[in-house]
Amino acid sequence: MAIIYDAASKTLSLHTQNTTYQMQIGDMGHLFHLYFGRRVDAASLAYRIIPSDRGFSPNPFEARYHRELSLDTLPQEYAGANSGDFRVPALDLIGDNGAVGTDLRYLRHEIRAGKYALSGLPAAFADAGEAETLSITLSDAATGLEVELLYGVFEDADMLTRAAIIRNNGASAVTLNRVGSLCLDIPFGKWALLHLHGRHCMERNAERVPLMRGIQTVSSRRGASSHHHNPFVALVEPTATETRGECVGILPLYSGNHRTDVEVDQTSSVRVVSGINPDTFSWYLKPGDSFVSPEVALCWTDGGLGDMSLRLHRFIRRHIIRSPWKDRRRPVLINSWEAMLFDFDIDRLMAFAKQAAALGVEMLVLDDGWFGARNSDLEGLGDWTPNPAKLPGGLKHLSDAVHGLGMKFGLWIEPEMVNELSALYAAHPDWALTVPGRNPAFGRNQLVLDMGRREVVEHLFKVFSALLREDGIDYIKWDMNRNMTDVYSRALPPERQREASHRYMLGVYDLLDRLTRAFPEVLFEGCAGGGGRFDAGMLYYTPQIWCSDDTDAIERVAIQLGTSVAYPVSAMGAHVSVCPNQQTGRNVPFGVRGIVAMSGTFGYELDPAQLTEAERAQIRTQIDRFHRWYDVIQFGDCHRLTDVDAPGDYAAWEYVSQDGSRALLNLVTLHTRANCPGAHVRLRGLDPGAMYEIDEICYEGCVNASMDSPLGGALGGRVLSGASLMYAGFTLPPLMGDYPGAQVSFTRVDAGGTR
Repeated sequence: MAIIYDAASKTLSLHTQNTTYQMQIGDMGHLFHLYFGRRVDAASLAYRIIPSDRGFSPNPFEARYHRELSLDTLPQEYAGANSGDFRVPALDLIGDNGAVGTDLRYLRHEIRAGKYALSGLPAAFADAGEAETLSITLSDAATGLEVELLYGVFEDADMLTRAAIIRNNGASAVTLNRVGSLCLDIPFGKWALLHLHGRHCMERNAERVPLMRGIQTVSSRRGASSHHHNPFVALVEPTATETRGECVGILPLYSGNHRTDVEVDQTSSVRVVSGINPDTFSWYLKPGDSFVSPEVALCWTDGGLGDMSLRLHRFIRRHIIRSPWKDRRRPVLINSWEAMLFDFDIDRLMAFAKQAAALGVEMLVLDDGWFGARNSDLEGLGDWTPNPAKLPGGLKHLSDAVHGLGMKFGLWIEPEMVNELSALYAAHPDWALTVPGRNPAFGRNQLVLDMGRREVVEHLFKVFSALLREDGIDYIKWDMNRNMTDVYSRALPPERQREASHRYMLGVYDLLDRLTRAFPEVLFEGCAGGGGRFDAGMLYYTPQIWCSDDTDAIERVAIQLGTSVAYPVSAMGAHVSVCPNQQTGRNVPFGVRGIVAMSGTFGYELDPAQLTEAERAQIRTQIDRFHRWYDVIQFGDCHRLTDVDAPGDYAAWEYVSQDGSRALLNLVTLHTRANCPGAHVRLRGLDPGAMYEIDEICYEGCVNASMDSPLGGALGGRVLSGASLMYAGFTLPPLMGDYPGAQVSFTRVDAGGTR
């Protein structure tokens, strides 16, 4: 069993293949956290925690004569507020009488087979035998409140999940001001905080910062997980590398306002509390009602950042992404936006499609501008009927024609937004989030629909169901191009207005759930101005997300490698675009743009008619190479071979098939230096006892005439051992030019040289 209760020591142990998570029911009913780390099969690890009398740390009523027993200094499993623990609480509320806080005591627990589900929220799932659930119920005697702590244990995946359900079993209403999904106390060790920060067009940059005594916060108040502060965080040893060091990965499955607080207390113990951002949240909980917190996934490893990432990637692909497309080959697409913006008609679209089809592109995606009176971003948003001037035969006519070319057809939508200049807003101005008596802020000339209203979700489901059912749509790009301001719902009374942001997110999830279940064959891609809602909650519904509106290949190296700290390659929408790049003005070799875009779902964001014949030939070559290596890139393991939070002159990463038989090394030069050494990397994930042939070396953007190694002749065709490639390493000669790069492929061979 993965979950074990020892009645003698009153401990509950959660075991995965390599880790143990243990807690203990205290003599007074408090639930204490004992351990999270490498697997230990001991019945009790309570000896690690030595209570000590510390000044100004009060004691529970029952222990008022035992000054060493204080909730302020003992590691807790789910901390309340205003009951003797002055650290960040997991649960904070105000009762009907104005009393603040909770005193949570153990009531019961249950161990059951299978993985729990969460009503209305994304949550990891499992097949029979893949997971167990631990349910622990705590109660607060004064309010009658019960807190059910849920733990999912994925033994083979080395992952845990956490969530909480708050039930009001009392006689009076309470207002929840803070509901943590996870509370984790780590009493020992030295740690740094690794997080993914950024901005629009430069998302998810990995940064490691020392923990200070006090509270450090990673959060969003934007109504989305945001371009700026991704929900994922990790505690890592300050000296952890890609291959060594303890790491605790914390991955919320939530796409709205989030907050993770990391506090170092007076004893140097670290507390992490993660959940909905309390700055923008409260919930009025009437007697008999319940509130469900979002889920958080959790892992521990001492194998460094790389091993933490591999566990998260595999877990997301297997247990979070539920789309049938997660295990299918996805089409190489071309998107109309950077090629045409709003300026297109049926003739131009068909010429565009024919040129793309001739190059081997497999899907045309029609971006913004196809609907309503939409000729700019000033009007039409919300009116989801084809623009008759641009598409006189409607979407079905266009999709049929594209299908006739042997291509699939995709469509851009932005369901959650509306322009003031639209028929939808004219009919339902109360459906937009605006504060009475105040002029609203605008983003991209649009307002945010109140997705917490059932009638809004019903309207959108009806509109988009008709499109998907009738118009031959194979793919949907679901965008969200502004963050939430003026958050006020006309469907809620004044005392419940702070529920609006979370209700909005529940409405988005509801619409996504209904559409993806009704149309499972449609490939959905998430987007929020690029990577503004790139999180595990969205991946539950959409198997891929447009990684960033920045398509500059050099910027994308940092964005995509940072994203890979938590999220798999198969989730990253990535395209080759034109140069000079529209976001940076930079020129990067066409082949290098291909290397970077292949490190994602792969597609193009350009007009083939504007390319040279050499560039069109490169597209054919890139698509062929991507097809040959698709399974390794999309379904294999991704290894970062250079430091993600300390970039050097080049970045290198590798994909290895699950059985270790094939590997693809990618390298891009970020800074070309005069008289520089060659690029040396140690590959990972190979079979050290096997031999590997170097199939092909593709140099891109290099001005060196000959790239053969001066030692031993050409590298291509050589056979090297997995041990040599991983431990001694592999060296490429200096690459000269503007942002040159290389792809090197390896295939395992037997003693006779047979693959």
